[in-house]
Formats: sequence, C-alpha cells, structure tokens
Amino acid sequence: MATRVDNPAPAESVVRSAGMVSVAMAISRITGLVREIVMARLFGAGFVYDAFLLGFRIPNLTRDLFAEGALSSAFVPIFTQTLAHKGRKEAAVLANLVATALIIVVGLFCLLGIIFSPAWVGLLASGFHQVPGKFELAVKMTRIMFAFLLLVALAAQAMGVLNACNRFAVPALASTLFNIGSVGFGLILGYLLGPRFGIEPITAMAVGVLFGGALQLAWQLPALGAEGFHFHPAWDWSHPLLRKIFRLMGPAIVGSAAVQINVLVITNFASRIPGNGPVSWLAYSFRFMQLPLGLFGVAIASATLPSISRSAGVGDFDEFRRTLSKSLGMVFLLTLPSSVGLIALGRTMIGAIYQGGKFSAYDTEQTAIALSCYAVGLAGYSALKVLNPAFYALHDARTPMLVSLISIGVNYVTASFLLSDTALGHAGLALSTSVNAVFGAVALFLILRKRMGGIYGRNLIDSVWKITVASAVMGAAVLLSSHGIEGWLGAGRLARLIDLAISIPLGLLIFYAACRILRVSELELAARALADPLARRFRVN
Repeated sequence: MATRVDNPAPAESVVRSAGMVSVAMAISRITGLVREIVMARLFGAGFVYDAFLLGFRIPNLTRDLFAEGALSSAFVPIFTQTLAHKGRKEAAVLANLVATALIIVVGLFCLLGIIFSPAWVGLLASGFHQVPGKFELAVKMTRIMFAFLLLVALAAQAMGVLNACNRFAVPALASTLFNIGSVGFGLILGYLLGPRFGIEPITAMAVGVLFGGALQLAWQLPALGAEGFHFHPAWDWSHPLLRKIFRLMGPAIVGSAAVQINVLVITNFASRIPGNGPVSWLAYSFRFMQLPLGLFGVAIASATLPSISRSAGVGDFDEFRRTLSKSLGMVFLLTLPSSVGLIALGRTMIGAIYQGGKFSAYDTEQTAIALSCYAVGLAGYSALKVLNPAFYALHDARTPMLVSLISIGVNYVTASFLLSDTALGHAGLALSTSVNAVFGAVALFLILRKRMGGIYGRNLIDSVWKITVASAVMGAAVLLSSHGIEGWLGAGRLARLIDLAISIPLGLLIFYAACRILRVSELELAARALADPLARRFRVN
C-alpha cells in the first residue's frame, strides 16, 4: 500500500528546490550570454553601446539597492511567517499592501530619475561630454529604461511570494523571459518596424528592456493566480507588518549600498593601474564568477530563506540550525570544486570564449590570473548569499548591515596593501575582493553561531575538509589532463574546446568518486533529494 509523504525533510526539500533554481539559472545565464552576443554584434563597443550600457546600468544599480536584494530579504521572511500562521487571506492582504507601496514609492523614484537623468549621467560618466552627442544619447537611454526599476521590483515581490509557496521554477525562469523578450522585441521594433516609423535600433533595444521587464513580471502572474494571489490596490501605511518590512529594508538597503561602494572602490583602484586593460580584465573575469555564484549561491539561498523563515516563525530553532548547516554544506560541496576548476581551467575557458580579434593572448593570461584570485572567494561569496537572509529570517537586518559597512574598510585596506605590490597589480584587487567576501562570511557565521548556540559546526567542518581534499584531488587530475592535451594539440580554440570537453567531465567524475570514498554527507543528501521525485513522494509500508 502506498501513502503519500507531504512533508519531506526540510534539508532535502531545500536541495531539491535549489536544484530546480540552478537549472533555471543556467538557462538564464545562457540566454543572457546570447543577449550580450547579439548586442555586441549589432553595436560593437563604441559610442552607441557605451551610452546604452550606462542607461541600463543606472536603473540596474538602483535595482540592487531597492528591489531584488533588499526587498526580497525583508519581504520573504515576514510574508512566509504570515502565510504559515495567518493563512492565505492575510498573506494576500500583505502582498497587496507591499505591491501598492512599491508602485507608489518606486514609481515616484522612477519619475524623479527620469526628470534628473542628466544629473545621473553627469555623476557617473562626466567624460561623455567630451564626445559630441554621447552624453545626450546616454540621457535618452536612461530616461527610456528607468521605469525598468519598477517592473523588476514588482517581479522581485512576485518571486518572493512564489518562493514562500514553494514554487521555485517559475520565478527562476523569469529572467530568461527578460533576456528573450528584451532582445526579441528590440530586434522586431528596431529592424522590422523601425525603418518605417523612424525608430533607431539602439532606441528600440532600450524599449525592448522595458518589454522584457514587463514580460518577466507577466510570466509569474498565472502562477500567482493559481496560488490564490490576485493584485488589488490597497494602502494602509499603519499596517504593522508593512511597517516592519520597510524597517527591515532600511538596513538592507544600506548593506547593499556597501557592496556597491566596494565595487566602486575596486574600479577606482583599477583605473589607477598604468596601461590599458586592468578594468576590462577584472570585468571579464568576474563575469565567469557569476555562473557558479548564480547556479549555486543564489539558488541555494533562494530555496533556504522560505524554509528557515518558517522554522524561525514557529520557534523551531533546532530545525533552523539544521537546515542552515546543510545549506552551507551544499554551498561548499558545489563551490569549492568550482573554485579549483576555475583556477585550473580558467585560461582555457577564457581563451576558448574571448580570445580573438582585439582580445589577445596577453589579455587571456591577465584575465585568467584575475579569475584565479576571484575564485579564491567563491565559497565566501556564496555563503554570504545564504547567511545574510538567515539574519533577515530572524528579523535582524542590523547585523548584516554593520558587517557590510565594516567590509568597506576591510576592502579599502586590503586593496591598498595588495595594489602596492606591483607584482600583483590588478590581480591584487581581485584577491582583495575575495578576502572581503571571506571576511564577511566568517564574521556572519561566527555571530550567528554565538546567537543560535551553535549551527552544527563540527559536522560542517568535517564536510568542508573532506570536500577540500576531494577538490584538491580533482584539481590535480584536471591540471594533468589539461596540460597533456595542450602539449598534444596546442593552444588553438579547437584544442581548448576539446580540453574542456575532456577535462571537465573527468574532473566531475574524480570529484564524485573522491566524495564517495570520503563519505561526504552532503553528497548523500543531494542524491536523496534529487534522485527521483516520485520515490520521495510515495513510501511503501
């Protein structure tokens, strides 16, 4: 006789959900790369695309401050606990209050941003004045795309609601719809309809960004409706939960601003390095970091937050600690071998993708060096994605904010010290960023561990050293394989692709075998959670 099991172990549920998010994130990253390739082929890297990038970067920067990061961190814990304790009716009221507040507050901010676009552009790119027409085009792009902030804020709230309802796949695929919609609509408007109506291609691509943002939101609406959530305008500033969300958002915004300041500090230091290339080498290498960071760190964090919020809401802190520990263990299981892989195969990957035309072999070498230094901090970056929301689940936004503010000083000191070593140069800045990420992760972990009376730290340490050993074995094997293939076939693009096609599967196989031999518990957890959904849902008595 078969009976249904409705509530799988929270840790396994988190891993399964993270797996779905990872797949969706991979699709999003691929479509994002296609989007970049299309834009590069159409507009190159000159006058027009510079203006477009700045116009898109301004609302994108404020998105990190006011929408996805701060809003999700503050909204999801409160909404999840409301849903668990007061039911869908009260949760729907809260969702409508937040959505209405976003439309009013963020909408007003967008309006001011559109009006004062010349000031924004002048602040971030005063050099555009030196090229006739470039500043004006950047202002035009900014004004068109500023409303993207409101669309992405509403999409972020929709994502939070669906994640709280254990619906992860639909919101995770939303950014894929943005990539496809923005490019597709921009191409149709710019190259099919544009000549007839006098619309320039770059203007059409800017309008395409708005269309993609709207599609990103619209994609999630049917799933929201299926869960019983329909938007109705509602305004009650005195509502205690709404006020609590905005109180949590304040420190979260400051914390996010600290991250942006760190980026600006590194960029400023890089601009001081003599010669051309350091800023680009750092940018290209960090782009490679975004793939494992999104696939693993962001995915696990998205799946963990609703689960630990429910545990905190009912006062089950033992389950909170257990789920958080297992989530961190999964982060290390996935990111430590990724770091080793990026260090071992970074030059091959960068050469295969970027080298050619104006991107020289020297650029490949320098970008690979920066990537190796960034890779050192991958586990720290990813752990931060999980640890920060843990504090928000406990309704504490102040601690992550303070750690973020302290990190500004740590970043400045380490960057100054490492940059003074001329042998490191731009690589020292990448290493400084990694040191800062590790500092933040360790600080938050120690604070949380003291507050919670432990987070199964011994089990976590046991897993980390085993994963480190398995990653080292994998790295040695991959280096031998890669060097052997390069010695046999050379360093051409085809040879590099063959190298990646052989060395990556070989590394995965060796890492898996080493983890099996060392009995890494997180590997068993992943196998149970992801092997067969039907087997998990039905149990034979």
